[in-house]
Amino acid sequence: MRIGDLARETGVHRRLLRYYEEQGLLRPVRLFNGYREYTETDVATVRHIRAMLAAGLPTAVIARVLHCVHDDGELMVPSGCPVFVEDLRRERARIAETIAQLRSSQEILDAILDAALRQAAGGTRAT
Repeated sequence: MRIGDLARETGVHRRLLRYYEEQGLLRPVRLFNGYREYTETDVATVRHIRAMLAAGLPTAVIARVLHCVHDDGELMVPSGCPVFVEDLRRERARIAETIAQLRSSQEILDAILDAALRQAAGGTRAT
């Protein structure tokens, strides 16, 4: 199948498919005329990439672990690849730290907003 077919099949724009190829995530066969030729396996690969991106994994990590997953019906499952578990744990910790930082920022903003709303409700001005 051609890149347009893959785009329709997966709902992923052609430009993004080319980006996945640049990142080493997709490896289509190149025909003699330079066209990319994709297979049904590439459809599954794109779905795996999209799922891992949705989980917050950067493409560099996806490139290291993509070979570690396969489909089990509708479910993407790891194939007993130690690097997969290690990378997922590391990325989960990174995301948890980011969430903690965002919660802290939210609490600070809430305090500032509360103070601003109290001041506005009291009709007083800061001098």
